Amino acid sequence: MNRRNVCALLAVALLAFLFTHQLAAGDNDKNSPIIPQLTPSPTFSDSTVPPNGDLNPYGVAFVPKGFPHGGPLHPDDIIVSNFNNSANLQGTGTTIVRVNDGGAPTLFFQGQQGLGLTTALGVLSRGFVLVGNLPSLDGSGKCTTESGPGQNVGQGGLLVIDKNGNLVTTLASATLLNGPWDLTLKDEGHHARVFVANALSGTVTRLDLRITEHRGGEAAKNGDGKTEEPVVIEKSTQIASGYVHRCDPAAFVVGPTGLALDEEKDILYVSSTGDNEIFAIHNASERTSDAGTGHLVVQDSVHLHGPLGLVVARNGDLISTQGDAVNPDPAQPSEVVEFTAGGKFVSEFSVDPTAGSAFGLALRSHGAGFVFATVDDNTAVLDIWVVH
Repeated sequence: MNRRNVCALLAVALLAFLFTHQLAAGDNDKNSPIIPQLTPSPTFSDSTVPPNGDLNPYGVAFVPKGFPHGGPLHPDDIIVSNFNNSANLQGTGTTIVRVNDGGAPTLFFQGQQGLGLTTALGVLSRGFVLVGNLPSLDGSGKCTTESGPGQNVGQGGLLVIDKNGNLVTTLASATLLNGPWDLTLKDEGHHARVFVANALSGTVTRLDLRITEHRGGEAAKNGDGKTEEPVVIEKSTQIASGYVHRCDPAAFVVGPTGLALDEEKDILYVSSTGDNEIFAIHNASERTSDAGTGHLVVQDSVHLHGPLGLVVARNGDLISTQGDAVNPDPAQPSEVVEFTAGGKFVSEFSVDPTAGSAFGLALRSHGAGFVFATVDDNTAVLDIWVVH
């Protein structure tokens, strides 16, 4: 073999090696844990306080691809719901804000006094925002064992808000929407499955929704020419129950909180604050019966301190914020912790040196990387990491 042929073969071999190595590196990136990729300081750290001064940001959600144009929200925007009013009383916040990169938050929605907007925040691609509320009926911002839910804490519901920030309807159920504390959803366009954690009953409900088409800002009509509700519950199913739930003098309520759906495996993960554990509900989108608390996935007294918000990373890892209402560790306050789907600890970091500062979080893909966002409700800011 002459020298030219040898050089050509070596070049081909080198290109093949580099190509294979690049593919492997890409695969490794997709399978890599999230928290170890975060820089010590976020890419952005922006205020969540709207003009009326609402505090205690709870829910965080990304606006999905395909969200209709014409309103203040755009695909990939981040919105945040506020649980407290300007006097920092729990269960009284009324606003949802769009958080801008490096700028002041923009008001998207402001509801009636005393709503108490919770972590239950999600956005449907057909142009609607869903948010739960759990109000302090007497405005005291407290839920005590002596008073109890039903006396000074309302049942709440799910508010349906259109793309322009207008309240169009409220979804309510005396038994199946009892203190909506967090939610996650499976968006299928004209239909959606919404999973709701109920803090006042210790249950999880699946709502099978039908989303009607809207054109030119006008409500859709049915076959009889009557106006249809924009979002309709076709079926409600209690799919989990038995989680610890109670009033709490510091946290307002303690109950099942974070919900995260692995759509490929159809597993719904539930972070139960009072149990200090994370559970899995199998066949979540289709099940017709109550699975109880489900299968225990994470039981870790060292790294769990009352798990709250929850997301599933693309490698299957579970990322959970810790509220310090249960099993607090003064040396590790307000943590965000990552576990494998099998419950093995991966990594952690503290949002704030003050206990009880972590709550809602959200994660989405961004090209080959991701965007990770989590609130610091002590300082009323949203920390955002953009990883390429």
